[in-house]
Amino acid sequence: MGHPEERIRATSEQPVGPYDVGAFRLRCDFSHFAFDDPIVYPNQPGRSHLHVFFGNTAVNASTTTESLLATGNSTCNGGTVNRTGYWVPAMVDMRTNQVVTPEFGDFYYKTGYRGVLPAQVQPYPRGLRMIAGDPMNRAENSFGGTYEFDCHNNPTIRGQRFVNCPVGDSMVMHVYFPQCWDGVNLDSPDHKSHMAYANGGCPASHPIPVPEFSIHVYYPVTQTNQTANWRLASDTYSGPAGYSSHADWFNGWNQSIMEAWVRNCNNPAMDCHSHLVGDGRMLY
Repeated sequence: MGHPEERIRATSEQPVGPYDVGAFRLRCDFSHFAFDDPIVYPNQPGRSHLHVFFGNTAVNASTTTESLLATGNSTCNGGTVNRTGYWVPAMVDMRTNQVVTPEFGDFYYKTGYRGVLPAQVQPYPRGLRMIAGDPMNRAENSFGGTYEFDCHNNPTIRGQRFVNCPVGDSMVMHVYFPQCWDGVNLDSPDHKSHMAYANGGCPASHPIPVPEFSIHVYYPVTQTNQTANWRLASDTYSGPAGYSSHADWFNGWNQSIMEAWVRNCNNPAMDCHSHLVGDGRMLY
């Protein structure tokens, strides 16, 4: 499963723009399910709730920066130029007690909308890891928070809990990560404090702006009112499904490729679509 080689080639296609926001995106297929979380529970296999993984196919409880960069295929455009690990809580159909396999995930690396100038964005440091959202959250958040749900073909159907999408559509889980790094720590005890959300730019405590990352996971709807029977593996409460939405990100990018799309897509505020590196090369 996944690609065992680097998948990058020349192209005549060019980014478009400039715009107010620079954007690089890629698509990653489903990789695997596991009761592992190498950020929260390192070297403790089976300790976490069930997660669904994208990207590096070898991610498990024992994953380190060194193993991430050196081993595993990749389910993403570009193959092993991007061995990043991406994971979210698994979706479970409560009628059957079966996990719901997502169609795919879209992964956005943008310059952001909260006051960071495109030219200020810097590449992620080697070994950075972070979490967005809260698996212990039990109440509805306001819009503009760390997560939301909508229907892919009917985006006005949206909310902070699972939404009822028409048959043939997909319910999309969106999780938004902070983009301001403290410049020192690659992780922190809560896996969040070394990062901060921008607000009119990055705060003095976290002065280094990196790309604003977000994860978008697509779940196909094949039956009427199907999402009413779904819950996240982390939704261990009696309220509406989805409040515990969260996601993990563990940097496994080839450094030179990442620097290229930051330099050619993010910094000049160009739209590189879902495959362009911006320098005459594309991921496939």
